Amino acid sequence: MFVTTGQAGSALGCSIPTVKKLMATGVVPGVRDVGRQVFPLAALQRLQARPAADLSVLGRAEVAVLRSDAPARVDEADREWIGFGTALDEAQLLAALSGWWRCDPARVAAGGVLPVTVAGFVVAVLTGLTEWESDGTAGTTGRYRFPKARLGGYLTDLTAPANAADPADPEDARLARLLLGTRLASVSGGPIAYVTTRPTADTADEGEPA
Repeated sequence: MFVTTGQAGSALGCSIPTVKKLMATGVVPGVRDVGRQVFPLAALQRLQARPAADLSVLGRAEVAVLRSDAPARVDEADREWIGFGTALDEAQLLAALSGWWRCDPARVAAGGVLPVTVAGFVVAVLTGLTEWESDGTAGTTGRYRFPKARLGGYLTDLTAPANAADPADPEDARLARLLLGTRLASVSGGPIAYVTTRPTADTADEGEPA
């Protein structure tokens, strides 16, 4: 059985474009796009049952969140793709997710971990954020990347979350285990949001990253 993208959005608390963005990443098995896009009912029910992320266990006052889009090709020297998608390999994913963003890099680094969300679900986890590089632009329009970021974990199936990476660092594995597949609400006008580390039960519509 299937439901429309509108029905899926209502059930998940997000807009139709956000549901379509989630579908385009490849993390929801069984979606169909014949005449119109439809969402598997069984998958929707599993997503509705996903727990909220308990950020209180991280021991930080605040954590940055990367609100990702579906993958898109770019013509850049250090990466071919931006965004998150299951068709990308680990090296492509890491390059796609580790910059360039408008953000406060020290604030991102202070969180110790960067959950990557699509439609309010954590689909990847970045660590190793202690160093950053600037694009040279001054002020709030400056963009940064984290050249030593590590892909602590990522999902290929959001309905049955399991880390598709094999992190060498036990702490990376622990953080991925805590966060992958959980619901993590965030609100921002751009790709980076900042959330306090108290659990939340509701998933806000992520909208479109800048």
